[in-house]
Amino acid sequence: MKYVEEANRFVVFEDSGQEIGEITWSNAGETMIIIDHTYVDDAHRGRGIAEKLVALGVDYARKNNKKVMPLCPFAKKEFDQKKEYQDVLK
Repeated sequence: MKYVEEANRFVVFEDSGQEIGEITWSNAGETMIIIDHTYVDDAHRGRGIAEKLVALGVDYARKNNKKVMPLCPFAKKEFDQKKEYQDVLK
């Protein structure tokens, strides 16, 4: 699998090149992003892909000195469960 950063999203591709998941965000001013969508194709769920996508979003926020508002239900659950994400939580 390959994870790629694109404009306002990270996308994951199978080795065949097929897109199988993504996390998207919108910018809310200069200091905050809103994670609004996390998706993984049904055939690939349960493999930790969505968790990795949220982790990439958190790393992006840290590297860019931004806070995160997790509006996506999956991302919100990840933020609620992982104390190590609290430094970027808005």
